[in-house]
Amino acid sequence: MTTSKAYAAPDSKSPLAPYEIRRREPGPEDVEIEILYCGVCHSDLHTARNEWHNTIYPSVPGHEIVGRVKAIGNAVSGFRVGDLAGVGCMVDSCGHCSSCHEGEEQYCENGFTGTYNGPVFGGENTHGGYSQKIVVKESFVLKISHEEKDLAAVAPLLCAGITTYSPLRHWNAGPGKRVGIVGLGGLGHMGVKIANAMGAHVTLFTTSPSKVGDGKRLGAHEVCISKNPEEMEKHSNQLDFILNTVAAPHDLDAYLNLLKRDGTMTLVGAPAEAHPSPGVFNLIFKRRQLAGSLIGGIRETQEMLDFCAKHKIVSDIETIPMDYINAAYERMLKSDVKYRFVIDMATLK
Repeated sequence: MTTSKAYAAPDSKSPLAPYEIRRREPGPEDVEIEILYCGVCHSDLHTARNEWHNTIYPSVPGHEIVGRVKAIGNAVSGFRVGDLAGVGCMVDSCGHCSSCHEGEEQYCENGFTGTYNGPVFGGENTHGGYSQKIVVKESFVLKISHEEKDLAAVAPLLCAGITTYSPLRHWNAGPGKRVGIVGLGGLGHMGVKIANAMGAHVTLFTTSPSKVGDGKRLGAHEVCISKNPEEMEKHSNQLDFILNTVAAPHDLDAYLNLLKRDGTMTLVGAPAEAHPSPGVFNLIFKRRQLAGSLIGGIRETQEMLDFCAKHKIVSDIETIPMDYINAAYERMLKSDVKYRFVIDMATLK
């Protein structure tokens, strides 16, 4: 075992503070990565403050990790020392259930192991990317082919990118499809960029008139202020697919009304409290579907990274030092970031 400097939440009420963790020495199938940048996800805040009531303390968040390979095990074939590499939301799964065999490790029937906070169904704690280094088995490490100058802005693709790419791909967003993106935050701004690159006609729905310009800059063909009933009515029965990224409880019926017959709205935001239940008639009279989506498997995450590199897609970010993380959490709660914080891990002293 070796030590690594990190930042951790000691409990649900205390601010994150410097902490020292232990990492295993690389085994035969392991890759050791020096972490250069780590994105800040809303899930980090939920976990640090135990808002999902499952946090194991001390908690070292961070699952949007990019860095450089420092060491490899003797059975590793896909990476060399010096390569750029990434780690997303998972570092292991059971490997033998049907979901794992199909490359959908995020739906592992025995529970994947999170990059932080341990296995989904309980187990030993794991520590994430708010740290100097991480050791992960090769099958959960991702290749980064973006230019190195974009590395900080690549980090959020490891969660925000795949969280939006996976449902857009699964529900066939592309040419001839009208796609709605609800919310323009860390997830929503990636959804707009990716849906546009897939060739869909993209409509952004936001409560903030100040975000109209940003929405169009990011690739939305139309922007609708969702607080305006007349604007919403113009889109009634118009959309094939809606990606709802909002992580706060809200009225889902207002958006279900916008779907065509057989349209689907997929939820990817994860509020601490439940949404109000939608009306059943909104679903049955148009055969509409209300769905959910998690992240993506390792194969699909690599596909997403390659797609984003090809289309020169990265996240819009604000780079911060490690000791700014508590202030960043408070700003994130106020949506005061465009559109993702990324920690420069060189500032972790």
